[in-house]
Amino acid sequence: MQITLKAFLIHFFVLVLFVIASLAYFSPVLQGKVIEQSDIVQYTGMAKEQNDFRKLTGEEPYWTNSAFGGMPTYQLGANYPHNYVKKLDKVIRFLPRPADYLFLYFLGFYILLCCLKVDFRLAALGALAFGFSTYLIIILGVGHNAKAHAIGYLPMLLGGIVLVFRKEYLWGFVLAAIAMALEIGANHYQMTYYFMLLVLILGVAYLVDAIKKKKLKHYFISVAILLGAVLLGIAANATGLMATKEYADWSTRGQSEITINPDGSPKENTGGLDKGYITQWSYGITESLNLFVPRLFGGGSQEKLGEDSKTFAYVVSKEIPKSTALEYFGTLPMYWGQQPGTSGPAYIGAIIFFLFILGLILVRGRAKWWLLGGTIMSLTLSWGKNFSLLTDFMIDYFPLYDKFRAVSSIQVILELCAPILAILALTVLFNEYVSKEKKLKALKLSFFIVLGLCVALFLAKGMFDFSSPTDDRMRMTGLEGLPDVLVEDRKSLYTSDLLRSFIYVFLAALAIWFFLKEKIKENIFVVALAALILFDLVGVGRRYVDNDDFVAKRKMTQPFQNTPMHQQILKDEGVYRVYNPSEGWDSAGTSYFHQSITGYHAAKPAAMQDLFYFYIFKGNVGVLNMLNVKYVVQQTENGEDYPAVNPEANGNAWFVKQLKEVSSTDEEILAIEDFDEKNVAIVNTSKFTNINRTSFQTDSTTTIDLLDYKPNHLTYKSNNSNAGVAVFSEMYYAHGWNAYIDGKPTDHFKVNYVLRALKVPEGEHTIEFKFEPTIIEQGSKITLASSVLFGLIILGGLGFSFWRNRKKEEV
Repeated sequence: MQITLKAFLIHFFVLVLFVIASLAYFSPVLQGKVIEQSDIVQYTGMAKEQNDFRKLTGEEPYWTNSAFGGMPTYQLGANYPHNYVKKLDKVIRFLPRPADYLFLYFLGFYILLCCLKVDFRLAALGALAFGFSTYLIIILGVGHNAKAHAIGYLPMLLGGIVLVFRKEYLWGFVLAAIAMALEIGANHYQMTYYFMLLVLILGVAYLVDAIKKKKLKHYFISVAILLGAVLLGIAANATGLMATKEYADWSTRGQSEITINPDGSPKENTGGLDKGYITQWSYGITESLNLFVPRLFGGGSQEKLGEDSKTFAYVVSKEIPKSTALEYFGTLPMYWGQQPGTSGPAYIGAIIFFLFILGLILVRGRAKWWLLGGTIMSLTLSWGKNFSLLTDFMIDYFPLYDKFRAVSSIQVILELCAPILAILALTVLFNEYVSKEKKLKALKLSFFIVLGLCVALFLAKGMFDFSSPTDDRMRMTGLEGLPDVLVEDRKSLYTSDLLRSFIYVFLAALAIWFFLKEKIKENIFVVALAALILFDLVGVGRRYVDNDDFVAKRKMTQPFQNTPMHQQILKDEGVYRVYNPSEGWDSAGTSYFHQSITGYHAAKPAAMQDLFYFYIFKGNVGVLNMLNVKYVVQQTENGEDYPAVNPEANGNAWFVKQLKEVSSTDEEILAIEDFDEKNVAIVNTSKFTNINRTSFQTDSTTTIDLLDYKPNHLTYKSNNSNAGVAVFSEMYYAHGWNAYIDGKPTDHFKVNYVLRALKVPEGEHTIEFKFEPTIIEQGSKITLASSVLFGLIILGGLGFSFWRNRKKEEV
């Protein structure tokens, strides 16, 4: 693989174009502003303790007590030794966020199209079309950064696969291995998993082609090389993967041992996630046409309509001031599809949709078939519960499919495949091996297909009622006619956006016709088409993410207000937990200031979730006591928060008088319902078999106090005239927490379903709990070895390429 000076300059200036486009779209970053992302606000609350500890000590804690009673930080941005992949990723994403992710979209897709040997002009056009796809912009607006990160590297990984099958074995291997390492490092395994489904389809298409052409040897060599690249990319992220796997088994993504529900009924699913939870966000079958018409189903759950809408006119007609109307009715619930809600449509662009149809007609060979197969797979699986036959099969029988929720997000595969085939269609228009007559015929056919679709959608308008379950809540505003006016606005959006999409398709078809008739040159054609695509996609994208979404940086680095309620609690310098019922189960606001039993995470600690569903949501105070919940946030009559003190909280540790033995996990959690949490501890003897004593003596002189607190190191002082069992209000996690009595390692065990317990000899003792996860040390060794191996392969490849080029010059 040789790169000439001309090629280098071309690629360099294309990258400059991508930088300019990224910064132009997110121009407030040039003023030091940041985008207000709801998910990142929650992450900031979750990660506050570990970030503060890291800043103060320079040490990585790997554990935080600020959320869910305590959990590893493996999924909260933990830093691992020898993580060179993360360093490379930072070099690639050098722009301020979120412009860095938009640049990554462009870069990855451009590399892919170059690997497909697409003309650089069309490759740049395709990259812009992919990057400005509405869904990819929306996820940046709401803060799904890890998802955006992973999606950005998918095209690059696909490019490496394509290179290997093109017999560019060495550099295909290098690109695939680098991209795989970066993809895994992005830490959104759901996107990676969905991509691997596409790779399976691609592999089948290439296998069929290899059988037809009798090139099975090349096929299996390519597969072997790619497997090596994947393994190397995985090994470069060994620490994070191993730690995540270890935590996942402990989280809600792991196998549950409970076989009953809180109401006592049998639990249907004890492994992975519940089907209802997995398919809660399922695309409606007809709704999927918003790939072509953005607001066919209303757009987003909070759609900006402005003063031109019928709803706004209706509100003003009720003598509500314009300023008030804009404040409270500036965005409205226009979405009326089957999902619980959405931030916006997964619009790929009317022109890209049209070119995709053109590609199905014009493009020949295996690429078309795996792209079409990936599109169909992605589309049908995104329907979830609306296409239950396929979805149930995947959940029940396909490995790991039940570990991921929100099946609608698999449409990212479609959003990757469609623009690839669209650009391949343009390459056929550029090439001379297909006759002009055939191109014109394909253009007419694809245009009439889209025209027919538009006519069908226009005629079908009367079949929809345009109503939403949220409409009834709108009546609570006192404006009885508001839902009816909303329906009228939804109908208007349906028609106007349908007409909008058709106009863009008509203009694109007209540009192609002029090009095929040789009335405009290639460069003018590319510029005209690029302008149309950008006006289309950027116009829709700005409806959902624009300059108004940016705020001062301080608002995101300090997103939660230190209210008088928080200030009052913080005056207590002890170590305790806080519970704010009004925040619900999914909020990290309390975690930002205090140690909390709630938090915000896609993979919550399973045992703590069980406690909430079985007891805490029902107001079981005993469970709060054993979790050392000293403050419960309540509201005054005026709705103001205040911290109610729980005087019965057990504290950081206590000695019990009795161990109550149970023999199963079901018995263990049921025994918590009504037990003396201060004197009794429940132990599951099927898990801990060395319990040889269950009764203990304590007296008024028995004490155990927390002397020093760090998230990863707790030091206690105990004084007990008798040998006993101490219970600690800390989450039991077998993989890393080690107990020491007077410096000597000592086994500890789990009690009360979630807590740690320790046998303590009589007398005074220093007790320590240290979080020393061996998985980090083991993974780091693998990561370092794979990084060294990868470096040697690259150096060897450069040396081999130099030697081969010299040999060619000598010949």
